[in-house]
Parts: sequence; structure tokens; C-alpha cells
Amino acid sequence: MTAPTPSRRLASAGAEPVRVPVPLGERSYDILVGRGLIDEAGPRIAALGCRAAAIVSDTTVAALYAKRLSASLQATGVRTATIAVAPGELSKSYETLAQVCDGLLAARIERSDLVVALGGGVVGDLAGFAAAVVRRGVRFVQIPTTLLAQVDSSVGGKTGINSPHGKNLVGAFHQPSLVLADTALLDSLPLREMRAGYAEVVKYGLIDDPHFFEWCERHWRGVFAGGPERDEAVARSCRAKAAVVARDEREDGDRALLNLGHTFAHALERMTGYDPRRLVHGEAVAIGLCLAFRFSMRLGLCPGQDAGRVAGHLATVGLPTRLADVPGGAGSADALLDAMAQDKKVKDGALTFILARGIGQSFIARGVEADAVRAFLEEEILAQS
Repeated sequence: MTAPTPSRRLASAGAEPVRVPVPLGERSYDILVGRGLIDEAGPRIAALGCRAAAIVSDTTVAALYAKRLSASLQATGVRTATIAVAPGELSKSYETLAQVCDGLLAARIERSDLVVALGGGVVGDLAGFAAAVVRRGVRFVQIPTTLLAQVDSSVGGKTGINSPHGKNLVGAFHQPSLVLADTALLDSLPLREMRAGYAEVVKYGLIDDPHFFEWCERHWRGVFAGGPERDEAVARSCRAKAAVVARDEREDGDRALLNLGHTFAHALERMTGYDPRRLVHGEAVAIGLCLAFRFSMRLGLCPGQDAGRVAGHLATVGLPTRLADVPGGAGSADALLDAMAQDKKVKDGALTFILARGIGQSFIARGVEADAVRAFLEEEILAQS
């Protein structure tokens, strides 16, 4: 990861960001999407009313951006402190949560102050959860620095850490007060991370917007190149998620649709020990999306043409699409099924999947028979052996 050049930053100075509102009554907030927002963060965050802000980041992102963010805040009279954790999914742990909570208390962060999550999904989930529990709740701001975080994890208020029993099983709903999606920060992102985030962009088209999926097929290269297509992809993804969150803030109903592909994905992450050398979240989601469509096809719900089209597009972008693409293997069908049993969408021991009748036609399928899932996974493993 390298910092974008000053000339590229200045080229977009003065452009008005796209505003995406998240209407949640007293907990409503805005998502701002555009280039150069990190250098405007001080006045925007100070306008929320605070005397101090603790920046929570990982060591990689902090080295690139923490000083710029801190300078912008301090210029408005806001006292700052920075807490940096190790990068990677392994930081979503009880131990690192305690480190961040103690850091916030040592920085004398009060309930009227702010926590600022500067980083990818791991930092956002971790910092948001710490903000939810320190002093029984401190406000926080998301400044996501990865494509995946900008279009997914920074929006909607889900925060948490992992457990040995599964991903994101310990956490809280805690809405941010503001999200600043600076798309220029993605200029420094490695190609692998951009691809991983793109899987979540595609997901929004697959859920209920086939026209957006078609747009992705035509314009994905511009998203990666950093042109206006990137801002449009982030804004459209955020609008889609904001609309679902406004209808179902705490995932009591159709917010579960946002988990398309994730029952498979979370199981794969658990099977690989959350080791980013083998699999990162967005790669697991890409495989999960393809599995969800192929499983739907096996059940007679989805045309094979649509399942093939999903896998074809993700493969064209450079994402994995099959269990055989997991370095070191994905495990047996029984092991994967056991990992799925800890998924948050399990109810009364029955599996819940997000399945599809076609591109843009996803639905919640409750009480899916474990034997059907096992048979499908065995077929997938056998087909690739």
C-alpha cells in the first residue's frame, strides 16, 4: 500500500461529494462519497460537536493517513489521539478489543467525544464495537479506506469481533454519526484488495438490481482505474445498503438479503483460520456468491445461464469462484456444514440461506435442509478433484 501522489489528490480538490442519507430517525446520518474527503474531515467532524477524537487505525493505514487526519482535526481545535492495531482479520479479537477500549479510556475520550475508525472493515468493526461499549456508548465516525469497507461494512451500524466459534458472533448495533468515503484513498489499495471489495459491489446488483449488475459488467474497469465510475459504484452501493438498513435496521427481516453469499463465505473464512494469506473476506464472498447461485440452480430455482454469468464476471475481474480456488483447500463438506451451523442466521438449529431465482431476484430461504447443502458441497468438491 502506497500513498497517492499529491498531484492526484489536488486534481479533484473542490469537487462536491455525493451525499447519501441514511434515514434512521434520531440515529440518521450522511455518507459522503468523493475524492479528497480526508483533508476536509476536520471541519466536518468538528461540526458534530466534540472536544476530542480518538483515531483508531491499523499500523499500515496509520502510517499513510493518520497524521493528515489528525492535522485536519487539530486545525479545528479538536484534541486527537491515535490508537493503532495490527492489520488483518486476527485483530478482530477479544484481546485487541481490550487494547482499543483501554486506549480510548487512556486518551480520556468522553461520551461527548468521538471515535474515528480510519481503515478497512476490520478497523471499522473493531473501533465501532469499542465505541459501543466504552462508557456505555461513544459516538463514532467511519473513514473507510478500502473499497469493501466503503460499500459495505462502514454503513449500517454492525460492529463486532470474531470468536473461535465463528465470524462476527460478538458485537453490537451502533450507528456511526458520519461516514466519509474518500475514493482517492483507494488509489493506494493493492489490486487484490480492490478485487475483494468489488465482490461486495457486484452483490448489490445480484440482490435486487439487475441493471446495476449489467452496469458492473460494462464499467468495472473504470471502477478499478479510479475514474468517475468508482464514485458512482460506491454511491450506488451505499444507496442500496442505506435503503435496506432504513427498512430493517437490526436485521429482523429483509436486511438479511445483504448476506447473499455470506453463509458460504463465513464458513470458508473459518475453515482457513481467517488467514489473509489464504483468503480475504471479499474473496470468500466471491466464492460464496457463485455457490449461492449454483446451489439455487441445483434446487431448480435459478437458470444455469445466470449462475454461469455471475461466475464468469467475477472470474473476468480476477476473483475466485470455486472451492478449489481456496489455497490449501476448503475442507470437507461436513466440516463446511459444521462451520455454517454457527452462522448468525441460524434459527432453532435450521440453516438460512440467501438464494436466487435469477440475477437481481434474491430471497431469504429459511429451514434449508442440511442434507441438501451437504450433497451440493460434495458435488462441488468432487467436480474439482
